[in-house]
Amino acid sequence: MRDNQSGRSAVSLHQQIMSDIEERILSGDWRPGHRIPFEHELTVRFNCSRMTVSKALTQLANAGLIERRRKAGSFVALPHSRSAVLEIQNIEAEVLALALPYRFEIIACRARKARRAENAMAELAPGAKILDITCLHLAGVRPFCLEQRLINLEAVPDASQESFADIAPGTWLVQRVPWSAAEHRIKAVAADAAQTKLLKISGGAACLVIERRTWSADKPITFVRLTYPGDAHDLVARFAPPQGGP
Repeated sequence: MRDNQSGRSAVSLHQQIMSDIEERILSGDWRPGHRIPFEHELTVRFNCSRMTVSKALTQLANAGLIERRRKAGSFVALPHSRSAVLEIQNIEAEVLALALPYRFEIIACRARKARRAENAMAELAPGAKILDITCLHLAGVRPFCLEQRLINLEAVPDASQESFADIAPGTWLVQRVPWSAAEHRIKAVAADAAQTKLLKISGGAACLVIERRTWSADKPITFVRLTYPGDAHDLVARFAPPQGGP
């Protein structure tokens, strides 16, 4: 198939395809997670070669408007989100700030004894009883953040009776338990099998992980690991110089 039919050049065609898709995205007609028509569908719609369509989609992906997934097609990308490093994140507020609907799913929730490594990680006493929760937060139809949380049931016994059907674990804790200190540890990791499946990302994809411990007085409350797809999230901190500094 020729790309210069009806006097159109390949250059103007690929720009036309880009403009058409970009307009649908920016107007809100195609929301984040919406599947872009397949390449062969676009070649018919614009009466052009597959190479021209692929070039247009590649440029849209490079601009961050769409993401291309092998064998699955192309989808409208999630807007880039950000968290404050020195605050306890409200994940629902993060999603709503992107003008996307928010929901969460409890993947697993069970009370058990903490393992030795978890005792050290969460500063728990040997044999401490914990609530082990895995929660997936979604922005629209797309996974936004994977929450893996351990709650110290000695400090928060009511958690064992909570279903978390209507309120996310982090929000419930903030409303119920006053905290006096928190610690953040931030790192980049390659997605493991569980993260790949739940976040619907490629195996080994870069993820941004925030690990947080919180205390009430000297008693540990919770340890949580929040995993975000690395290409859709960043961290921001604002701070002032110390008194007497430059």
